Amino acid sequence: MKKTPLTALQKPAPCLPPRRQPRRQPRLLSRCQLCLPPRGARAAFTLLEILVAVAIAAVVFVGMNLLVLSMSELWGRNSDLRLFELHTRNVTRFVERELARAVLPPAVLSTATAPAVKEVRLPAGATEELLTCEFSGGSRLCAWPQRPLPNVVCSLAVRDGAGLVLLWHSRLELDFDDDAPRETVISPLVTAMSYLYYDPEFKNWKTETAFQKDANGAGLVPQRLKLTFAYSGRTIETVVNLPGLGQGQPML
Repeated sequence: MKKTPLTALQKPAPCLPPRRQPRRQPRLLSRCQLCLPPRGARAAFTLLEILVAVAIAAVVFVGMNLLVLSMSELWGRNSDLRLFELHTRNVTRFVERELARAVLPPAVLSTATAPAVKEVRLPAGATEELLTCEFSGGSRLCAWPQRPLPNVVCSLAVRDGAGLVLLWHSRLELDFDDDAPRETVISPLVTAMSYLYYDPEFKNWKTETAFQKDANGAGLVPQRLKLTFAYSGRTIETVVNLPGLGQGQPML
């Protein structure tokens, strides 16, 4: 085995210059990073941001209040007239539905003919020709003092100061022929009721304030009714069609 000389082992290694580390450039923070709070701190609004938000909310709330107040003022300005128009439509629909129900089963009787013109005894004692129909169970406006009775005879009339009234009583009452029928107000705003007849010869409609007569002097049933409503200086006229027996809608 070859031995290494001692002088070779003690010879120092050549000295090399130290490596220069590259110089790191300083990190520049962006504008957004400068605005961010340091890590660990809670984010919060500034006083200026809170004041701006409160001002915007106040402007929005004031605008909404003004809009609501203006809309309510516009709606309430003509509320009476709108309610008056709604009342006229409802009364007209009710009268037309009741007259149509009078010729349809089960309200119509087997011996019924159709709405007819008959003399009716008034509460004052006189008699008057009125448009009359008969129901097997009466109308929903009939408020009986005791148990409701069938075979109810109903008539339409217009009274000064009372409006459109429904006269009704039952044939099963003991004093049917002697006592006047009961009265129920349908609408206090009806001031007049006229009758419309169609003239096939001249092909036009004639408006009458009384029933036309036939050759025997009996009252003729009109094809239509005209109701006149009056309220606060405004007048509205509506038309009610009178169905004949068997002209109503079929029962399904």
